[in-house]
Amino acid sequence: MGPTASGKTAAALEVAREIPCEVISVDSALVYRGMDIGTAKPTAAERAAVPHHLIDILDPLDAYSAMQFRQDALRLVSEIVQRGRLPLLVGGTMLYFKALRDGLDELPQADPEIRARLDAEAAELGVPALHARLSEIDPETAARLKPNDSQRIQRALEIHTLTGRPMSQLLSGKQKIALPFDMLPLSLEPSDRSVLHDRIAARFDAMLAGDGLLQEVTALRARGDLHLGLPSMRCVGYRQAWEYLDGDCDFPTMRERGIAATRQLAKRQLTWLRSMPDRIVIDCLAPDATAQVQHAVRGALP
Repeated sequence: MGPTASGKTAAALEVAREIPCEVISVDSALVYRGMDIGTAKPTAAERAAVPHHLIDILDPLDAYSAMQFRQDALRLVSEIVQRGRLPLLVGGTMLYFKALRDGLDELPQADPEIRARLDAEAAELGVPALHARLSEIDPETAARLKPNDSQRIQRALEIHTLTGRPMSQLLSGKQKIALPFDMLPLSLEPSDRSVLHDRIAARFDAMLAGDGLLQEVTALRARGDLHLGLPSMRCVGYRQAWEYLDGDCDFPTMRERGIAATRQLAKRQLTWLRSMPDRIVIDCLAPDATAQVQHAVRGALP
């Protein structure tokens, strides 16, 4: 586990050099086909060297949930163990890690008709207006969401429409579900946040320069069926590049917005990680960070 740009992929590949492993991606952006550069997807060579799962499994028009991830991950862990290899879960989508470890409350499936209506209302009235509506019917959920958090606000309204009950009532806080395997939670975290911020800026600049993020987003836009309301297009970097191509801002502003959004993502990831007291923290800035990961994995094996 770890925030973006903490070196998770490199560490996983080094572990796999000495221990037979298969990687299960724990990343809500890597599931999408055609979104390679902005997601820092492992290269074809890296994926050829070590089997990877839950990468390129969906079209950007589709949605993927934490519940789907949990079901897929449980199945894959079992299959990988049967092949005599170590399942290595690698990524930064902390909700997916939590879903796997603790399970999820039973909430209704998404309803495309309701979502389309809420999308239209958000476009017409603005997301803060939907947040105000949520405050009336589910003040507890509204209090923990920012007024511009469109995805979560609309999901809470969708759940209320489908069930007639506030989402906060349905989140029951049930007992933790025991997993059929042990997990070793290794977390790559920076001892100096500013260095991670510099890494994030350098990586985003590389995506904009030789790696061709704008060309990638141009190709996605050219399909004609994608829009900024989709979960795939809300991924950091993609939204900012899309808005730039729309003419909403100039290049320097787009760059600054993309870097700022990625840094905010890293901040949220670190907040999630701090809520996992049993994790083993490894300084991702240490020269021997990868060696520490390898040592920890070796020590946990029978």
